[in-house]
Amino acid sequence: MKSISRAAIGATAIAAWSILCFWGGFSYARAPAPAVELLLSTQQTVIGQPISYPTGSPAKVTAATVTMMPGQSTGWHKHDVPLFGYMLDGEITVDYGPKLGKKIYRKGDTLMEAIREPHDGTATSPKPASILVFFAGAERIKNTEKSASPY
Repeated sequence: MKSISRAAIGATAIAAWSILCFWGGFSYARAPAPAVELLLSTQQTVIGQPISYPTGSPAKVTAATVTMMPGQSTGWHKHDVPLFGYMLDGEITVDYGPKLGKKIYRKGDTLMEAIREPHDGTATSPKPASILVFFAGAERIKNTEKSASPY
């Protein structure tokens, strides 16, 4: 019976190691991608307006959380820039005036807020309401301005 040379054993070991590294790397590269949950994809606001971005100024994105105590109101206001909102907790009822009525947003809801249309939000849940907002604005353009009541 012939003995196996050290060179053959070494070559076999290197080949086995290479195969393990290849398959280990291959399976790592094929690891599942992170889960992505689409929250909102739209071309219009909650009242059906087409979304339009401000022009003429450098872009400015602002993110904030707004927390309202039960019964607390935002007061009548409007946004001159697109605003995406994600309800983190509670419930907010937004009055868009006599022509457009009211909409209720609850935890987990998303929205593209009305642009340049006066509205007033009130926390209508028994616990605080919290909403995460993103403004797609521009320098020198206010994200939010007070507005007169349409009533």
